[in-house]
Amino acid sequence: MPHDKFTATWVSHSSIGDFLKCPRAYYLNNVYKDPKTGHKISITSPAMSLGSAVHTVLESLSTVPTPIRFKDSLIKQFDEVWKDISGKKGGFTSKDQEMEYKKRGEEMIKNVMKDPGPLKKLSVKIKQDLPHYWISAEDNIILCGKLDWLEYYPDTDTVGILDFKTGKNREDENSLQLPIYSLLVHNCQKRKATTAKYWYLAEGNEFLEKDLPDLDESHEKILSIAKKIKTARKLESFKCPKGPKGCFACNPLEAIIRGEAEFVGESAYRQDLYIVNKDNLNKEEDDSVIL
Repeated sequence: MPHDKFTATWVSHSSIGDFLKCPRAYYLNNVYKDPKTGHKISITSPAMSLGSAVHTVLESLSTVPTPIRFKDSLIKQFDEVWKDISGKKGGFTSKDQEMEYKKRGEEMIKNVMKDPGPLKKLSVKIKQDLPHYWISAEDNIILCGKLDWLEYYPDTDTVGILDFKTGKNREDENSLQLPIYSLLVHNCQKRKATTAKYWYLAEGNEFLEKDLPDLDESHEKILSIAKKIKTARKLESFKCPKGPKGCFACNPLEAIIRGEAEFVGESAYRQDLYIVNKDNLNKEEDDSVIL
């Protein structure tokens, strides 16, 4: 019997992160749909919008042939992309706040234009719009995710994983991002990954080299979590570990359900976007988990 992608459980870095932080947050982010609109819900914020805009501009370069990759101004492209997230739709509560974040984005784009680093060299583009593969056909589970950039090394016919970072915080050592990206690269295209780097764009040409994780260990770790997600979905059991009061991960989403958030529009993926007033959230849950 052929495997059915429509009945499979799909997991990604973000959905796995949601589940590990709080199963209830996973449910509200990845399963729940507003009964009035039929859409999933999502919280918009300035930091998320900034990251999305910068990533959109830089990732688009991978589809442009290397010799003409920087022929047109990236700032003009950034301005066009920014129009889609301007105002409250981007989570901005004032014009001054929006201009502050837009200026930060422009500086990152200018840093890349000044010193493109690996972006001026050959790259590999995975043909799938959303790279994915059956991490377990037997369990009907698919791992998916978009990679920012794959450098191409012609001397060895290998690739290097490059991830753009627009925030100020360093990626946690226990993050599952690189294990997931390594699995996707290994299973969604034919070339071996030999390097991995994080590019902290706000700091110019600041690269952080990372050791590639063991593929077998990564497979077992990710599949183990994915099976727990599948079981939770089957049983429809998504309880917050903090109990009825909720936690830092699910409380903002619960505020949307209670009607205590402001609807500001739809995302490109037809999610209903909301701004959540932090004053309405549980002040006892200020701790966080970095995954």
